[in-house]
Amino acid sequence: MTHSGSRDGAPILVRRWPRSARCVGAARQELRQELEAWGLGRLAETAELVLSELFGNAVRHACPPRGRQIETRYERAPGGVRIEVHDANENWPELRKATEDEECGRGLLLVDALTGSRWGVSERDGVGKRVWAVVADDDPEPIGSPDVQQRASQ
Repeated sequence: MTHSGSRDGAPILVRRWPRSARCVGAARQELRQELEAWGLGRLAETAELVLSELFGNAVRHACPPRGRQIETRYERAPGGVRIEVHDANENWPELRKATEDEECGRGLLLVDALTGSRWGVSERDGVGKRVWAVVADDDPEPIGSPDVQQRASQ
């Protein structure tokens, strides 16, 4: 786990995890603790749900080369938090409508609804991608870096 600051001094927490569904709960707990420390505990339930979907997708769908890990990055932002999940898979997730009889495939629709369409996918240093989402107090302005290459709401 690494604590650091962004260019503007905002707190950032970065951690690498084994590609295992067992790590999702630990990542949620870590996010909740960080949000409490930042005075953003009121956002914990929504942020944990968003993180669960993004991390779960990385575990299920991003079959990285053996030994690669999944990285989480939480950045404090005005009124909220930017959550990133990095993995070594080049395939980008897409927002899609699941049919009524499908049992899965609605995770990104949930992320889209919970974040007010403030999520997307972008390239990262090295192989793979970064999937990010912003959870904030009803702030209509997107919070995030200008490196966004795909907005999921397109």
